[in-house]
Amino acid sequence: MAPTDPKEAAAVAASSPSASVSGGGFFASIASSLSNFGSAMSKSVNGLMGYEGLEVINPEGGNEDAEEEAKKGRWKQEDRDSYWKMMQKYVGSDITSMVTLPVIIFEPMTMLQRMAELMEYSYLLDMADETEDPYMRLVYASSFFISVYYAYQRTWKPFNPILGETYEMVNHGGMSFISEQVSHHPPMSAGHAENEHFTYDVTSKLKTKLLGNSVDVYPVGRTRVTLKRSGVVLDLVPPPTKVNNLIFGRTWIDSPGEMVLTNMTTGDKVVLYFQPCGWFGAGRYEVDGYVYNADDEPKILMTGKWNEVMNYQVCDSEGEPLPGTELKESWRVADIPIKDKFQYTYFAHKLNSFDTAPKKLLASDSRLRPDRLALEKGDLSTSGYEKSSLEERQRAEKRNREAKGHKFTPRWFDLTEEVTPTPWGDLEVYQYNGKYTAHRAAIDSSEYIEEPDSRTEFNPWQYDRLDAQ
Repeated sequence: MAPTDPKEAAAVAASSPSASVSGGGFFASIASSLSNFGSAMSKSVNGLMGYEGLEVINPEGGNEDAEEEAKKGRWKQEDRDSYWKMMQKYVGSDITSMVTLPVIIFEPMTMLQRMAELMEYSYLLDMADETEDPYMRLVYASSFFISVYYAYQRTWKPFNPILGETYEMVNHGGMSFISEQVSHHPPMSAGHAENEHFTYDVTSKLKTKLLGNSVDVYPVGRTRVTLKRSGVVLDLVPPPTKVNNLIFGRTWIDSPGEMVLTNMTTGDKVVLYFQPCGWFGAGRYEVDGYVYNADDEPKILMTGKWNEVMNYQVCDSEGEPLPGTELKESWRVADIPIKDKFQYTYFAHKLNSFDTAPKKLLASDSRLRPDRLALEKGDLSTSGYEKSSLEERQRAEKRNREAKGHKFTPRWFDLTEEVTPTPWGDLEVYQYNGKYTAHRAAIDSSEYIEEPDSRTEFNPWQYDRLDAQ
């Protein structure tokens, strides 16, 4: 039975890995949200929250129907009907890599670039490294991981990376970033970012469950941040995500559940609860929780909205704000373009831009994909053709590799013997091997001069060319 006293609820949240804290009139509603969360998630997983009837649900409280929504996007009603007939046979299945999807539902960005998009607010990790306060360290670091959810509310799907595809980013906050598609079946990506304050390492493998007009996405991944000044290691477990009205109605995304960020060095942790969206948008975007010490005592409460701002306030051991303290801001979403075609932030546009690309861009880089480039220009026909062509080349490369008895080996990451458990299954862990750092340093110190309009052809398979550099 859920506790009715908010202080008791805070104690439960600290002592149980599956307990949750909630917002919306923070202290008044924490207990009711705790008791409602289990039933809400159960209904979600079993597909009882609006997939079969193709009901149009607008989380903002409006009454837009599918026809009105189609006018805003690229869907035509006949496209929706045809796509729905195709997808029905996959209900209940993991559709991560088993379905060929039309470019009409894509945005001109790949999953590797989505991984890099988290780095927009990397200054928060710099602040986490610089602070002497172990609990503020977790406030800044958890705010960093919340910040990407603003970008995740975009409803277009990123392109699945081709095996061997990469994305590189340099000179953002003194940081370099490299990601690589390390496996095709199952689809897996690895990423590494580093500057003078931190190293960031992620192995990502998404698991999905199609529920008809919605899909549940489970982040089977491992994310680790090492803060260089203190040496502490932080481990993240994010909540699952649900894409609602996938085909019919206004598509919207929610991530109900817990985010847990643990200091592996000290045992301190943050437990933040993403409140599920209720009818007419009640509770959507709200995030609440606590920073706990190693003895599971609350030290700092956190509250806010993942699409707007996060705040924090020092609290006592009962979870109540300390007298004389005030709610302070830890993160706020940056200014965004008005009525952007792809709902991109300014940072997202930089991720696609060749103006911000490093010198002598890798031929395997996502920016160079012809299907992505065509979609960015609004040419859906060419984008679809190029997407199919790339997928066929990938299949041909696999047949050729298997005929020769060769095994694909990622260039920038090594498969370790470590298998880490996650709430949604075990995960093989890839580790950054340091080669990209040396590769980029050699190019940056060379006298190589980029010729105008000398864009490299996208080719993630030509490792012999890279080795010859």
